[in-house]
Amino acid sequence: MDFAMSEARGAAAKAKPKAAKGRLIEVRGLDKTFYDADREIRVLRNLDLNVEAGEEIAVVGQSGTGKSTLLHIIGSLEEPTAGKVYFEGEDLFALDEKSLAEFRNLKLGFVFQFHYLLADFTALENVMMPALIGRIDDVEAQRRATEMLEIVGLGDKLKRRPAELSGGEQQRVAVARAVVLRPKLLLADEPTGNLDPHTAAEVHDLFHKLNRELGITLVIATHNEQLTRSVGRALRLHEGKLVDERRA
Repeated sequence: MDFAMSEARGAAAKAKPKAAKGRLIEVRGLDKTFYDADREIRVLRNLDLNVEAGEEIAVVGQSGTGKSTLLHIIGSLEEPTAGKVYFEGEDLFALDEKSLAEFRNLKLGFVFQFHYLLADFTALENVMMPALIGRIDDVEAQRRATEMLEIVGLGDKLKRRPAELSGGEQQRVAVARAVVLRPKLLLADEPTGNLDPHTAAEVHDLFHKLNRELGITLVIATHNEQLTRSVGRALRLHEGKLVDERRA
């Protein structure tokens, strides 16, 4: 009996932590240090963050405070110096490369300040890329990409190449590409930094639509005050930690 109880305790100790009900992301004790010659630059300092499924969160702060670094670590694009990042209770940096690649392709979308579209491909072909990488057949990939371009308001421009689209339209294609597989999480790093105020507002509305209609959780690093005011929660990154800027 004692042996059985000991075995049960051992199994429980090895079990991965369970995500709280409705919690998508849990960040614990996150540190990130860079080195410039002999100078140590500690960007993130024992940072904690909880993100519930379906939230819209803006991360604000001065340039150089580490907003992009934080998003890259949450998205497993960059490893932390210390700390843990859990996605639905799974320790991301304990996964092997294959599992991490599957996470990035299937559960995560990423939108950058620059759209990074492939110039020689149409809007439809650009948006199809993640589906094709995920080994979805051409017909289904095209169906999904067409549907997503219609959702972002570009259903009439499927065959246009990036050079034939406005800056706002290019960013909409980038957003459609990021969410074509309907990921649970969309990370956006200054997604409207290169757009005029009117076009930026249209892209902001698109983010809210994706959150509202598709249930995609949003974490957005931004300097845009209008976007910051329009989301449910705003966090300021200051001296390596997050503090509440505003709650809904």
